[in-house]
Amino acid sequence: MNKGRVIVILGPSGVGKTTICKRILRHRPDVCFSISATSRPKRKDEKNHREYIFLSEKEFKEWIEKGCFIEYAEVHSNLYGTPKKSLEETLKKGHHVLLDVDVQGAMNLMKLYPNGIYFFIVPPGMHELEKRLKKRDTDEKSTIKKRLVNAIEEFKHVGKFKYVIENRTLNEAVSKILSIIEREIST
Repeated sequence: MNKGRVIVILGPSGVGKTTICKRILRHRPDVCFSISATSRPKRKDEKNHREYIFLSEKEFKEWIEKGCFIEYAEVHSNLYGTPKKSLEETLKKGHHVLLDVDVQGAMNLMKLYPNGIYFFIVPPGMHELEKRLKKRDTDEKSTIKKRLVNAIEEFKHVGKFKYVIENRTLNEAVSKILSIIEREIST
């Protein structure tokens, strides 16, 4: 049996990673989603163990000490990490695993999974990214400003990833990603 591959969707906050992941999963039943853990507060429409595994900062640090994460990083003053056990078990069974991570997390994953398929999602421009962050209506103005500053830093790493997809329209971006996944997995 072939070992599964990691498929990583990365990019700045507000670029559409979560929505893109949901569409990929709808079109690819052979792909499983890896739920990340986070210390950030749950948003009103989120459920524990669906979007994230929500942990207190203390619990998150305990998981780090126990070696429960493949990778973890501090992003926007919150901790995010990829739980090790379920990801490894899923890959060993030959299933492909989809991850939604930040740039720092993706660079850590590249060291562990060099044969992964990495998609850096970019917005059509900074104005559009700001508009999307405001439209989400989940963050204060100061947090949005911080996310935009972080996005500029993250864009400096775009050249490290094989696939860069502009999310101008969701359908077009998802179509390109699905086409690349099909080509990569069948080779």
